[in-house]
Amino acid sequence: MSDTLEFEITRNERPVTAGERAAILADPGWGRHFTDHMVTIRYSAERGWHDAKLEPYGPIPMDPAAQVFHYAQELFEGLKAYRQPDGSIVTFRPYMNAARMNRSAKRMAMPEIPEQLFVDAIELLVRTDKDWVPDTEGHSLYLRPFMFATTRALGVNSPASEFLFMVIASPSGLYYPRGIKPVSVWLSQDYSRAAPGGTGEAKFGGNYAASFAGQAEAVQQGCDQVVWLDAVEHRWVEEVGSMNLMFVYGSGSKARLLTPALTGTLLAGVTRDSMLKLAPDLGLPTEEGKISVDEWQAGCESGEITEVFGCGTAAIISPVGWVKGRDRAWTIGDGEPGEISMRLRQELIGIQYGTRPDPYGWVHKLS
Repeated sequence: MSDTLEFEITRNERPVTAGERAAILADPGWGRHFTDHMVTIRYSAERGWHDAKLEPYGPIPMDPAAQVFHYAQELFEGLKAYRQPDGSIVTFRPYMNAARMNRSAKRMAMPEIPEQLFVDAIELLVRTDKDWVPDTEGHSLYLRPFMFATTRALGVNSPASEFLFMVIASPSGLYYPRGIKPVSVWLSQDYSRAAPGGTGEAKFGGNYAASFAGQAEAVQQGCDQVVWLDAVEHRWVEEVGSMNLMFVYGSGSKARLLTPALTGTLLAGVTRDSMLKLAPDLGLPTEEGKISVDEWQAGCESGEITEVFGCGTAAIISPVGWVKGRDRAWTIGDGEPGEISMRLRQELIGIQYGTRPDPYGWVHKLS
């Protein structure tokens, strides 16, 4: 089978006007607005990937018995397109997102999509809707590739045999419109995000649905985000919200970075991987290991742990300032964004937006 397909192109006859689009891009928010087109590609066990289309953004007809509604066979990815100083448009490590989608697909008994077809779909959508890519500093076009089961059946004994892959795009503004502020986090003891052998390492919507109750509990406790602990002992730190966690030990030239190792229950974040490659080149040794809640608290109280931050596609870096649990609470450093966190953030953003060199080949030109 070919790694790519020829796309049938159907242009939107009623696109958003230039004036309406400009008003949206002035204050896009997050996930509120969508571009004029979308990509769809179908899969069947008999034909493989086929029927690739670029078409107007809009509702899709679905059979009520489609297996995605009943057995949640679906997954998604997330990445961004950025406008560079010369006006060109790029995205960040799209082949890594494609590879991660295929790892998720294996876990969810879904078909893998050729990586080049994944990237071609993104390129086509961004080329077509390039006027939706903001030129405001810190803004971007968020890209959402996703796949779900369309097989019409209610049997639970086998996975679906038909699927739909789609890409939609949404202009996004600053994640921190009022400036970067450290978040407070709640240590969840009653809920678990993922268990060994489960779907934690897949970018599967069910993982996020399962997190809502824990996030609601965090808000009830006066915190911004929930920290997920291991499902067996509720002792080992795993993730914060939907982001990977990173811990800075020491400061200045003696600083080092620790992040929980990938054990099958954590998502292998693209930003996480980028930090682990970028930090050593900035003189910051990195380690993938384990850290318990007790070690986290003791490290902060002794001053050994100086900064903690979450990292992910949306926020890049989200500093953590305070931690709260059932019987404990503590502050990280002085409760403000740390020097190391902000340096890493600026370096990575600089690469993405083209204001710093890209020695890693991470930036992929789209248009």
